[in-house]
Amino acid sequence: MTSTIAPTRTTAWWPDQLALAGFAALSLILAKGWLLGFDQAVADWAFANQPDPAYWTARVLNYLGQGGQVLMPVALILTGILYYRTRSIRALFPFAAAFILTYLTIGPAKIFFDRAAPAFDGPDKTILFNPHASGIYAMSYPSGHMGNVLVWYAVFAILLTALLRRPLTRREWLALRVAPVVIVFATTVYLGYHWVTDSVAGVLLGLVLARLLERIPWDALPLPSRGWSRPAGL
Repeated sequence: MTSTIAPTRTTAWWPDQLALAGFAALSLILAKGWLLGFDQAVADWAFANQPDPAYWTARVLNYLGQGGQVLMPVALILTGILYYRTRSIRALFPFAAAFILTYLTIGPAKIFFDRAAPAFDGPDKTILFNPHASGIYAMSYPSGHMGNVLVWYAVFAILLTALLRRPLTRREWLALRVAPVVIVFATTVYLGYHWVTDSVAGVLLGLVLARLLERIPWDALPLPSRGWSRPAGL
């Protein structure tokens, strides 16, 4: 008999508080100059150990965390199918909420912390608030790849549960919510797209955002018109 993950609403707040505290602590540690040598050592090892087969495999797998190119289009397709099936405006809400949440949190955080990526060829590239890097060259912390993979796969789970009209099985849940996180974390660091601590910060922030999405009772949200009140099975 295949076990399932019950579609219970996320209620406990302590994991969110712990993740936020971890993100704040990690940011403070990096700002004080700690763990920078560790980040550099991992990046140096990764750049020195990239034979073509491993490099291209990692490049392909890393697309599992590409928000604009992969994750948002897939979420739009699932949203469109659910809307077509239910004719409910509520089917659009998870996508819209995820887009707004990531836009208002991960993007501004990247700009604020002003950290260069491992590929940056200027000085002091591991530090936060880097005076030598700006624009797209100073948006490494926290990792958008990891924030995306936590948030958008949570949206996938929400939409697929509605489309399948049943809870996800444990195997499906692991494949959708755990495997992509592990794969994108490993490939993002290996390819030198982000420092290790960037990816850890992205996981912590993404976990908070994903749990926030999972808390929302989409079909119970009050709407201004009876014509909009049709449930979407969310």
